[in-house]
Order: sequence, then structure tokens, then C-alpha cells
Amino acid sequence: MSSQAAAVLDDLTKKARKAASLLSQSSDEQRALALKGAAFALRRRASAILEANQADLKALSSERNEAFRDRLTLTPERIEVMAKGVEAIALLSDPLGKVLAEWQQPNGLSFRRVSVPIGVIGMIYESRPNVGADAAAICIRSGNAVLLRGGAESQHSAREIHAAMVDGLLSAGLDPHVVQILPSTDRAFVGALLQATNGVDLIIPRGGKGLVTRVQQEARVPVLAHAEGLCHTYIHKSAQPDMARRVVVDAKLRRPGICGATETLLIDADVVETLLPAMVSDLRAKGCDFRVDARVHAVMPELPRATDDDFDTEWLAPVLSVAVVDGLEEALAHIERHGSGHTEAIIAEDVQAAEKFINGVGSAVVMWNASTQFCDGGEFGFGAEIGIATGRIHARGPVGIEQLTCYRYEVRGQGQVRG
Repeated sequence: MSSQAAAVLDDLTKKARKAASLLSQSSDEQRALALKGAAFALRRRASAILEANQADLKALSSERNEAFRDRLTLTPERIEVMAKGVEAIALLSDPLGKVLAEWQQPNGLSFRRVSVPIGVIGMIYESRPNVGADAAAICIRSGNAVLLRGGAESQHSAREIHAAMVDGLLSAGLDPHVVQILPSTDRAFVGALLQATNGVDLIIPRGGKGLVTRVQQEARVPVLAHAEGLCHTYIHKSAQPDMARRVVVDAKLRRPGICGATETLLIDADVVETLLPAMVSDLRAKGCDFRVDARVHAVMPELPRATDDDFDTEWLAPVLSVAVVDGLEEALAHIERHGSGHTEAIIAEDVQAAEKFINGVGSAVVMWNASTQFCDGGEFGFGAEIGIATGRIHARGPVGIEQLTCYRYEVRGQGQVRG
């Protein structure tokens, strides 16, 4: 970490800390107004955002695959979705000042546990420029300041989106330093952010395994991280065939480059011969490739065999690992062995089997008869998300405005002493 980067970051965090303090005292209406202004600015700046995005795409290395390019690409439709997401967050109920619990002790002291902002968030993300808008909106609504550090590949897009969020803050009379973007994509600034124990309260990385691993290894600031999105869809023998086919195509191919995409299909041995060929045909028609275990290969020898590592791979591409299991317990064991704790789904008509799967999976999100691609803050009614948390402390699953609050205790007395 360079001393120059540390000095610059120190200045940014001081401004963020002051802005966060003022924001925590702002009204619910003022924070909502800022987001409505930001949504308006995103639409007004759409041409500039698209032009910046084209600059990012032109500079993109030819070594980057199509899924990466798709994550980086903005279109008028995606900007509109971004703006609508910001507006949706504005319409959510205020997460601050909620009385989470209250009680009174025999000595007359009254206690309340009340929701408050976390403070200053450091957000490190990679190729998806819309993450900057989502993160900024969620932080504003929950009373937190945020320091954004997007990937080098999305730097032009990120700065135009940041400008729109600042427009929204200014339109509501709020401190523009609530949302700041690091001045450079130099990795030294990431190192400084990870070490900023006096200026940053929480680091949230959103990106590939390399980014998350680096953050977890180097950070001295608490980290709210997600592991890989190694999601599974399990086809139980009771699955309704047409539903199974429809859900699996969406779960894998709607957007194969996102963390909620299914990477492994598990299918009961009882239905592998009757159902799997049709599922493979559906997926192949849309450009999907496969890596299969020995039991699938015996039924469909034209499919390539999986290596030892394939079931531990987050493809983020139109590639699907497929394995046969002898029932629910074996499916759960496979997920326990290879999963990343993100999202798992079961397709089943058997209610008892579905409930057993739901209770047996240790992941942050579990679904029944639905695509894993519904693991998204917008789909959960959060407006958007700042990331998907796969740990077991503080927050799990899509992280929205309520997950970016903590609490304090308020104690009211009438002169009591502990003599």
C-alpha cells in the first residue's frame, strides 16, 4: 500500500464519516427524495452513460469471455431497469429508527433496541457497472456513506453512474460525499481501503473468487462477503417434467454470467433416462455445453465427461455440470461437498421431500419449484441488492437496506444508580 494512496483515502473517509453522520440525521423523506432525483439523473444522463460504457467495451481485452462482456454491457433497457431499481428502493419503508425490542427491568429502567446505520461502507466490485447504482442507492436509503471502487474494465461507466447518484443527493440537499468513488483503479487504493480501520466500518466485495479471496485475506476492516455462486438445481423423482424443463433452462441460461445461475444439475436416478435427454435437448438448442458424471455418460455417451474439478467450478458461462444421485440424501451430500452456500433449488411435487431439502440445505437461499436466478434483491422485494452474503454472521442472501443496519440500545431512567 503506497503512502500516497493511504493519504488520499484518509481524506475520502473523513469526508465520508462526516457525510454519514449528517445522513443518519436526515429524514426518511429526504433520503427517498435523493433516490428519486438519482433515478431521474440516470435517465437524463443515459446517453453519456452509454457512451462511457462503449469506451469500456472497446478497451476490453479480447481474452475476456462473452459472459464477462455481457456483465459489463449497458443498454437503454438496462439503464431503465437500474433507474427503476433506485426508485423501488426509494419507496421502501424507512429501515432506521425501528424499535426492534423493548422491555423494562424491575428497577424501572426502560430498554429499547433500535435500528441505526452501520456507518461508512467500502464497496469493491468488478465488471457490472449497475452495482455502483444499486450499492449507492441502498446505502443512501439505509443512512450509510459509501466509497465505491469499481473494476478497471468498467471505470468510465462507473464514473457516469456515480455522477447521477451525486445529482440525486444534491437535489435533496444532502452532502454529496455520501457517495464517493475512488479516484483511481490503481490496486494500491484497494489495499488502502482494506486497511482503513479508522475510516471504514464494513467492506463488501462483489466479484469473482480472486477478488473475494484477496479481500478476506488482506482486510483489517470487517468483511461481508459472498463465496462463489456455485448453485445447484436438484430434480427429484416427483418433479413435474414440463416444469423441470422450463425451470432448468431459465436457471442456467437466462443470464449464465450471474452468481445466481445454476452451475450443477442433480437428477434422481429414477427419472434420468426419461427426463434428462429432453432437458439436455432444451439446453443444447440454446447453446449450452455439458460436463457429466459417469452415470449420465452411460445414458448419454455423446456428452463430455466431467473432470474431478468440474463440480467445484463456477462456470459463469453456458456450461452445466450434471450428476445422477440416488435420492434426496445423496443430493444433499453432493451439495454439502461441492456447494458454496449461495442458492440451491429443488424441483419436486412431493411436499415432504421438498421440506426435507429446504431444512437440509445449509445455503443462504433455498428454493422450491423456482429458478435459482430469483436470488436477486429486486425479486425479493428489496428494490436491489448490494450483494449476496453467503456467510452466517449478520446478513445472509441478498443484502438490502435492512441488512445494512445494525442497532443500538437506548436506556431510559429516572435517576437510578447502581450503588
